[in-house]
Amino acid sequence: MLDRDVRRAALLASELFQAMRPAELDEILKLASERRFRRGQAIYRKGDNGSSMMAVLQGRVRVSSVSSEGKEVTLNVINPGQVVGEIALLDGEARSADCTAIEDTLMLVVERRQFLPYMQRNPDLTLRMLAVLCRKLRRASNALEDLALFDLPGRLARVLLNLAADYGRPDQAGTRIDLKLSQRDLSNLVASSRESVNKQLRAWRETGTVDMQNGYLVLRRPAELSRLTDIS
Repeated sequence: MLDRDVRRAALLASELFQAMRPAELDEILKLASERRFRRGQAIYRKGDNGSSMMAVLQGRVRVSSVSSEGKEVTLNVINPGQVVGEIALLDGEARSADCTAIEDTLMLVVERRQFLPYMQRNPDLTLRMLAVLCRKLRRASNALEDLALFDLPGRLARVLLNLAADYGRPDQAGTRIDLKLSQRDLSNLVASSRESVNKQLRAWRETGTVDMQNGYLVLRRPAELSRLTDIS
């Protein structure tokens, strides 16, 4: 189990928990439990009973959904200090998506029955929870917009630029996306086949637009990618 100060610091990286008073946060930490998941392990599946919210302390998880035709689409990647499962925490209904560890992951689990009293006593916390849910809705709306407006190069360019904004780190060759994503992850993010995504990445590598170093994507000419997302 992580030291209390480490757990508190991980939670305070999320604006949701920043709304809590120190005594309330400490009480949540006392009541919450830790769970570890191996890379590739399912944390929960769509339709599972939902009675808790989870905060990522270490590692990363992917939130995804599978269509009736069996096609998987990545909805979000959750990093340390971010939370997942807020909807089930509020309504207690079944999970609305799948959640899978994409790295060895340590999560702090907060049960609904423990968290709701704090929300009821703290209106600011409720507003922050709504803000988190609204951002998720906006991301889902943007993803649908991308599918409607862009072809594969445009969708993939948009995803790479967003990943660079969130996880980018300056590199001698450009901007390295400091997040290892498999070919399957990328294809899910752009709702395309792995073969098509690999073909596009190979074409960009040949022109020097992107590169791959030790499993990490590097954007060498982000301006060229930006032009592909211009719909004006």
